[in-house]
Amino acid sequence: MADPETIKKAFERNQKVLRMRPSKAKSTATTKVRLFDGTTCEVKHKHWKFKVDIGEAEGGNNAGPGPGILERGALGSCLAIAYSQRAAVLNIPIDNIEIDVESDFDARSMLHLSEEPPGFNTIRYKVYIESPAPEEQIMQMIEEADSHSPVLDDFSRAIPVEREVTIKSTVS
Repeated sequence: MADPETIKKAFERNQKVLRMRPSKAKSTATTKVRLFDGTTCEVKHKHWKFKVDIGEAEGGNNAGPGPGILERGALGSCLAIAYSQRAAVLNIPIDNIEIDVESDFDARSMLHLSEEPPGFNTIRYKVYIESPAPEEQIMQMIEEADSHSPVLDDFSRAIPVEREVTIKSTVS
C-alpha cells in the first residue's frame, strides 16, 4: 500500500528530477482502442487492458463501463489521488477521501436530434474528507491540489484536438 511517507518521497523525488531536467516533464502517451462485437471496445495502455461499452438499452453489449462513466471516474480519481499526494507532502493526516462526480447531459444531440453540443452540460464534484487536521488546512490543501490537477484542467479548458484518418479498402 502507498502510505503517506512513500507518496511524499516519490513526489519530492519527481520534483527534484524535473527541476534538474525539465525536459523529462514532457512526454506523449498513447492508449490503443479496438472495437469488436459491434460496440465493445478493448482499451490497452502499457500492461493494462479493459473493456468499455454502452448499455443494452443503447444497442450495446454492456461489457464494461461507458465513456461517460470513465470521464467521471477519471476526474474523481485524479482529484482523490492529488489530495492524497498533497496531504502527504504537507504532512496532513487523512483517514478517508471520497469524491462524487455528477454530470448533466442531454442525449438528444448524441442521437442527432439536436444541434446542441453532445457532451456534458455541467460537471460537479463533491469532496468528502475525514481527517483530524483543521478544516482551514484541509481546504488550503484541496485548493492547491485542484489548481494542479491535470484532469480537472482538461475539463476546465478547451484542448486542441487533431484527427488523422487512415482508410484501408477491403475491396479486392
